[in-house]
Amino acid sequence: MSILKIAIQKSGRLYEDSLQLLRDCAIDTNNGKDQLKVSVNNFPMEIMYLRNSDIPQYLEDGVVDVAIVGENLLVEKQKNSDIVQKLGFSKCRVSLAVPKEVETDELSYFQGKKIATSYPNTLTRFLSEQRINAEIHVISGSVEIAPNIGLADGICDIVSSGSTLFKNGLRETVTLLRSEAVLAKSSLLNPEKEAILEKFLFRIKAVLKAKNSKYILMNVPDDKISEISAVLPVLKSPTVIPLAEKGWSSIHSVIDEDRFWEVIDQLKEKGAQDILIIPIDKMVI
Repeated sequence: MSILKIAIQKSGRLYEDSLQLLRDCAIDTNNGKDQLKVSVNNFPMEIMYLRNSDIPQYLEDGVVDVAIVGENLLVEKQKNSDIVQKLGFSKCRVSLAVPKEVETDELSYFQGKKIATSYPNTLTRFLSEQRINAEIHVISGSVEIAPNIGLADGICDIVSSGSTLFKNGLRETVTLLRSEAVLAKSSLLNPEKEAILEKFLFRIKAVLKAKNSKYILMNVPDDKISEISAVLPVLKSPTVIPLAEKGWSSIHSVIDEDRFWEVIDQLKEKGAQDILIIPIDKMVI
């Protein structure tokens, strides 16, 4: 029987969230005493805990079949793999930043300047597209210090909250790429492994949909059922249950997290009462 080999970071930004996603998908992630390769007992999968920068090459070579990895790393490494699902965590940006005393946000500031980065391929492509001629200095870590020691006039690096830039006297100006954790697959998968991947994707989508949705219950007057039902962004139609009190019913439905407060306000305006919100563990569509 085929086994799907999945790579995740052995440490770093994506590590904990990747493990949590696997657990939410009911996949055993116990790696014993820090083993780097672990067989899963309850799913045809093997987990490999790898160094982040090595994962794109392992995917291209077929050493691993799928991987949870930052989209920004795949773009930078330019390896032959396909993104099959965006995962919604570890969101960041690859951005240009300058010393805070630089007043302009214009990209033209970098014309003829020196830029320090750990993302030379991403930066080179962007500058070429924008017809900016700059000198790129490749640094493997602590890129933020480069302007302070006179090595560069600005940097190109990943930005999440921006706090690291602020601490180093820098500010973000231009975004090159928006990124998040993704599930990527090798181009060398055989049909058996593709079938396992589909089962894994089914679980992932159920988990992600549940995280982005809330179960809602409310009491409404019977003469408001149609009006209130029209507000609800339901999967098919809301569930309506008559209450013991004549003239009232309970409506059950699902709301997307992104529209939560907007919908709640509309429901209250149209007469909904006693609104209860319940988190959803899994959501199979």
